[in-house]
Amino acid sequence: MGFHDMGFRHDALPAPRTDAGREGLAALLARPEGALVAADFDGTLAPIVPDPEQARAHPDAVPALARLAGRVAAVAVITGRPADVAVRLGGFAGHPELAGLTVLGAYGAERWNAADGRLHRPPPHPGIASAREELPGLLGETGAAVEDKGGALAVHTRRAPDPAGAFAALREPLAALATRLGLALEPGRLVLELRPPGMDKGAALTALARDVGAASVLYAGDDLGDLAAFEAVVKLREAGVPGLRVCSGSAEVAELTEATDVTVDGPRGVAALLAALAGAMEGGPRPSR
Repeated sequence: MGFHDMGFRHDALPAPRTDAGREGLAALLARPEGALVAADFDGTLAPIVPDPEQARAHPDAVPALARLAGRVAAVAVITGRPADVAVRLGGFAGHPELAGLTVLGAYGAERWNAADGRLHRPPPHPGIASAREELPGLLGETGAAVEDKGGALAVHTRRAPDPAGAFAALREPLAALATRLGLALEPGRLVLELRPPGMDKGAALTALARDVGAASVLYAGDDLGDLAAFEAVVKLREAGVPGLRVCSGSAEVAELTEATDVTVDGPRGVAALLAALAGAMEGGPRPSR
C-alpha cells in the first residue's frame, strides 16, 4: 500500500480508524502544550538499511520534530540503539530548536537530553560480555552479523545469503543463550537482539509520560519491539490519558497494523504525519475525513 493509497496527503492528517485513536488525535490538537510525541528510530524516523551504521533519519524527520518541539510538552525518540548512536545517526545534536528533545536509548536504559547534551548510561549487564564471547561460535556459517551496541548485541540476518532462514535457525539457540545468561531476546525485522531484562519501550514511554505530566500521547513505531509501547498507550488511555498509535507501515511486520490506530507509509509517511500535526497545532490543516 503506497503513501497516497492510505488516504494521506502530505499536508493533511490521516483519520484514525479507531474511536480511541480519533479521541487521541483530538486531544493532541486540543491541548498541544500537554502532548508527548514519541517515535522509534530505525524503520520509523529512519529507513531500514542493510548496514545499521548507514542508517540516517529521513530528511523531513528532523524539521518535523523541530516544528513540534516548541509546541508540545515533550518530543522523544525511544530506540534499542545506544542513545548517542541514535543522536549521531539521526543528526539530532546542534539544533537549538530541538532543545526539548529526549532520546531514550537501549529501550529506555540510556537517556540523552538535547538541552544540555548530557548522556546518562547504566553499567553494562555481565551477561552481555559473556554473550559477546559466545556469539561468533554460535553464528557459525549462517552469514549473520553482530551489531555491538555496548549494552546489547543485535544479530542481523538481513545480509545473510538466506536472511529468513538464518533468522529462523538462530532464534532458538539465541533464546537458549539469553535464558542461560539472564538476558532478554527481542526479535525484530530480520534481527534478534540480546539485551538486559526489565526494560522495554512501553516502560520507557510510560515513565516519560509520567515525568512530563503528559495529557495526551502519540507513539510511532514499526517493529515487534514497539508492541510494548503501543500497549503502554492503551494502558495510558485506560488511566485517562488519550493516545494515538501510529504504525510506520512495512510488509515485513504487517501485524502491527492491527495493534495501531493509523498506518502511514514508512519513515516518509511518519515525517509527513509529524509535519502535518505541527501544522494543525499551528492552526493549519485538520484531520482528513
